[in-house]
Amino acid sequence: MKLTLGLLLSLTAFFASPAYAASSKVALDNVELDLSDKASLQRGAKIFMNYCLSCHSASYMRYNRMGKDLGLSDKQVKESLMFASDKVGDTMTVAMRPEDAKKWFGVVPPDLSVISRARGTDWLYTYLRSYYLDTDKPLGTNNLVFTDVGMPHVLWQEQGYLRKDSDNQLHALTGDQEMAFEYSMMIRDLVNFMAYIGEPSKIERLALGKWVLLYLVLFFFVAYPLKKAFWEDVH
Repeated sequence: MKLTLGLLLSLTAFFASPAYAASSKVALDNVELDLSDKASLQRGAKIFMNYCLSCHSASYMRYNRMGKDLGLSDKQVKESLMFASDKVGDTMTVAMRPEDAKKWFGVVPPDLSVISRARGTDWLYTYLRSYYLDTDKPLGTNNLVFTDVGMPHVLWQEQGYLRKDSDNQLHALTGDQEMAFEYSMMIRDLVNFMAYIGEPSKIERLALGKWVLLYLVLFFFVAYPLKKAFWEDVH
């Protein structure tokens, strides 16, 4: 009951937050995710810990649960993915104080535990690839998907700078096609991980689903002859 109430409060705060106000209408890019790709999830976890967890929490996810699902030992999690906590059984809380966050960004950055379910993975993928230079903004950047967003472009060194033309199309000012491709793959891994923390049990359900389908196939070969035998006398 407490978890459900907490989730509802988190979503309410998310939608009410001015930093996550209504987005501009932009066609979203489709992203193909694979929750069974543990290598992708591990890369996404590293990106999340290095770039997101300094401001955003993921308080419904514990480090040891993540490590188990991603095929990592507690030692590997501690050495490579824990920067804001000391105990592997802790949840992914943020180190930054709420009062400092509000002072710097105008609002406390929302918890990202369920953002993939609230916004959608295509939205996240497009949003994180749609920052562009805007000298009229205090932070020097804006976002094509999320106009006047309060979040700075923390991944600008990985993507390079983009500019927006009169047709609302983005063009690279720095970087090349290879850099753009690598950045898109990086964001795919990050969104894959965010989709995972939004519904960790989905990995188990997908694995279990294969066995259920196999059982149904085998059961068919048993049930069909029985059905024919039972109905022979009727005819």
